[in-house]
Amino acid sequence: MISLEGKTAVVTGGSQGIGRAIACKLAENGADIAIVYVGNQDRAAETVSMIEAMGRKVKTYYCDVSNFEESKENVAKIIEDFGKIDILVNNAGITRDGLALSMKESDFDAVIAVNLKGTFNMIHHFYQHFMKKRYGKIVNIASVVGMTGNAGQANYSASKAGVIGLTKTIAKELASRHVTCNAIAPGFINTDMTAVLSDKVKEGMAAAIPMKRMGEPEDIANLALFLASDLSSYITGEVIRVDGGMCM
Repeated sequence: MISLEGKTAVVTGGSQGIGRAIACKLAENGADIAIVYVGNQDRAAETVSMIEAMGRKVKTYYCDVSNFEESKENVAKIIEDFGKIDILVNNAGITRDGLALSMKESDFDAVIAVNLKGTFNMIHHFYQHFMKKRYGKIVNIASVVGMTGNAGQANYSASKAGVIGLTKTIAKELASRHVTCNAIAPGFINTDMTAVLSDKVKEGMAAAIPMKRMGEPEDIANLALFLASDLSSYITGEVIRVDGGMCM
């Protein structure tokens, strides 16, 4: 088992789906957890109960990561509550799909604000903390569509491509301070985002994947655990696909 004993992790969008899976996986391996969320309070409470059952310290923080000042205040509060942060997982994300021709400006802006600017905001506000500690693990959740594009997702694809560029830049800026920054690029994963799709669409997606199935949040969490641990201490600036071979 990978040990994260004595480490504290922040997981944005950590109340459900991939974020919950990552938060629970890190806690299962010894980390205390700060969950940042802006969605369903009941689901956040469920996640807290799951982590508390593992004997780990856990607190939730209601925060819109796309808001620079709100993020700054929450980061300060998290550091005050936990004393130090070792791991930052930027998972918060939204979709507002539609063809570029008919996409509303507000839908484009909202996705860029949460997915890309939200990731920047959290990194920015933890930047000095990691520099002073001379240690940190930043894991950004990107997407294979940030590498390939996807019809009907101009905003989402652009935001995740931006996350990839941001990941590489932060990796270069903080490498000398022993802070790593890597990205995970999930393919089609069984989450609330994909649950709204029809069975026919999901079957078509699975058929296009060499492994012939959609992934599970646990698949992403397993890689996040590795990247958050000292086993990945010489890996930075990487974008690792978890897509069943879809984008080989």
